[in-house]
Parts: sequence; C-alpha cells; structure tokens
Amino acid sequence: MTSAPKALAGLRVLDMTRVFAGPWAAQMLADFGADVVKVEHPRGGDDVRRMGFPQKRADGTETGQTSSFLAMNRNKRSIALDMADQDDLAMLQALAQRADILIENFKTGTLRKFGLDYQTVSAGNVAIIYCSITGYGQDGPYASRPGYDPIFQAESGLMSVTGQPDGTPGAGPALVGYSVSDINAGFYAAISIMVALRARDQVTGRGQHIDIALLDTQLAAQSHIAQNYLVSGKMPARAGTASQINMPWQAFPAADAAIMIAVGNDRQFAALCAALGTPETAADQRFVTNRDRMAHKAELIPILERAFALRSAADWVECLNAAGIPCGRLNDFGSALSDAQIVHREMVREMPDPEVGAFRFIANPVRLSETPVRYDRLPPSLGEHTGNVLADWLGSPEK
Repeated sequence: MTSAPKALAGLRVLDMTRVFAGPWAAQMLADFGADVVKVEHPRGGDDVRRMGFPQKRADGTETGQTSSFLAMNRNKRSIALDMADQDDLAMLQALAQRADILIENFKTGTLRKFGLDYQTVSAGNVAIIYCSITGYGQDGPYASRPGYDPIFQAESGLMSVTGQPDGTPGAGPALVGYSVSDINAGFYAAISIMVALRARDQVTGRGQHIDIALLDTQLAAQSHIAQNYLVSGKMPARAGTASQINMPWQAFPAADAAIMIAVGNDRQFAALCAALGTPETAADQRFVTNRDRMAHKAELIPILERAFALRSAADWVECLNAAGIPCGRLNDFGSALSDAQIVHREMVREMPDPEVGAFRFIANPVRLSETPVRYDRLPPSLGEHTGNVLADWLGSPEK
C-alpha cells in the first residue's frame, strides 16, 4: 500500500455486475481509487462466490471466499440489497442517483421494471455514465439471449483458430484456457468508461449510455486475424502454437522442455540459423523471406526441430536472447510466478488478511508514476459494508 494520490478519487461507482466481465471492469476502477460499491443479493451474492477453488485458513477450514471471486473484487465495498424488496429497491435507486458511474450486466431490459434502466436513472442524474455489459448488446436479433464466455469464443470465430491443425494428434477446436471473452469485455468497458468520463467533464457536461457486448468485443480483440480474412478472403486455420503470418513463430521441443520462438523478420531468421549451427538454412532459397518460409514451412520445421533437440531449453533461451532472437520457455503457473522477471516486477502482491494471514493476488500491471495502483481493501464478504455505504452515500442510518 502507498500514500500516493488516487487517480480516480471522489468517483462513485455502483457495481451491479456479477461473474467476470463487469466485476473485472469495476475492479480496474477500484484499483485507481474510485469508491466502488458492489451490489449483491442478500441470498448468496455474486454467482462467482461459488466458482473456483475455496480459500482456506492455515488450519484447512474454508473462509467462504473463492479464487474466482477474489480475482475480480479487491478494493470494493459490498452491500446486500434485494431489488424485489421495495425498501431495498428505494435505497438502490437513491444510490444510482448519487453515482458517477453505474455498471450492470443484467439481461437486456431487466432493469427497466425496477426503474434502474439508463433512461430512468439518467432522467434524475444527467451526469451518470451508465455501462451495460451483455452477451449480445442492447439490440439485434440475439439481444435477449443469455451467454457465457465459451459461447462467445465459439461464435466470434476464436475457437476456429485455436487448437491443433487438422491431421495432427489432438486436432480440433480448443477453448482458450481462461475466460478471455469476459476479460476483453471488461477491458473495453473500463476504457469506454474513461472516455465517457472525459467527455462528460471536458466536452458535453453530460453522462451517456455505454453498450458493451461480449460477442462484439471478442471479435474486435481478434484484430489482425479477422483483418487477414477481410483482406485475403483466405480462412484462418488452427495452427497450434504457430503464427498465421510469420515463420518460424511457434514452440519447438528442446532436449528437456519446450521453447517458444518468435522470429519477426529475415535478419532475425539468419541470426537464428547461425545460433542453431545451420547458417546454410538461411541462404536456402526456400527460406530467404518470410513469405518463402510460410510457403515451405513443412520443409523448414523438421530442420529446426532437429537443431533444437540438441540442447536444453535453458541453454537455448540464453543463447538465442544473446543473439537478439525473441524466445522463452513454455511455463506453467508455478514456473511463471517464480520467474526472475515476474518476481522483480512484483506481479504477485499480498495484503494482510485476518482470515488467512496474507492474501496473495496477481497485481494490476498498469504502472503510473504519479498515481499508482493502490491495494487498500480485501475482496469483501457478502454485505460487509452495507451500513457504512448507506451512511456515506445517502446519509442514512446503518441498515
């Protein structure tokens, strides 16, 4: 923790989201000092409180928190209110009138019957920035459909380019190993909130409605792969660890472990061949340019595989980095989190926790010199801050 100023100090955020995408966006704002109030149902709270691995005390008993909830909800305060209860609904409506930012991920149209939709809230709070995060957006033929991350990985085309190529062992589409559609949507939401905040404070004087769809954001995040198809008309294919456009740009097995190689130009390819002890490969007319190498990768790959098999992954990483060739070991999380660079960058942090002694978590990677990230609050227990939030925001007595 630090006493540095908070970049978003004074901003009130009503976080009416659950699971991953919305909580991720709200946590980003909380990390930079916004007062983020997480609204949860009194019975059970956020669904993600029941997803992931249970957090345990030193004696092996469970704290009631889960790994997935812990990953998305630090620096927030939790309040427990039931929209079906008229008194709770009135308090929630009052909180919305005092919020700078409201983030919600309810099914399209659900909040209208509670008077918590953008049109109703903004009628009394013209400055509010209201961010809706849904699977398909606020309009279109699929707007009413439910959905989770794997659906959007499938429908966006992502799974068509993820996995082993046809004709190889284990061929077929593969799910990206984390909830990439949710996390991408959360990033787009956080960025758009900052844009709307700048527009409100410096351009229009008004808030606005932000419409984020997981299908849209996952498609957009595929950027150059989708553009490859638009330009060429050629369907991108599954390529395992390999690039769609560069060669060699893939994993190779060394004597003891795999190593990832990313050769970005012809000069680097010549340097790679020299380091591998096969300088003649760089002069081979089949491999001189990247386009040549892509056209003849079936012939090139066995040559490189034979060379890489002669030494350990650690040897190759040291040798190739010295030669200016981007490369790295294929780590699991244990080796990644103990890697010297990640340790130096303090990407695993901890906060004192009365339940477990120290709460360890993956740090926010954004580095600001004047207003750095602050870690001031543990992920909250359900309804932990209901009374003090109502007092702070509404001046109400504790519930």
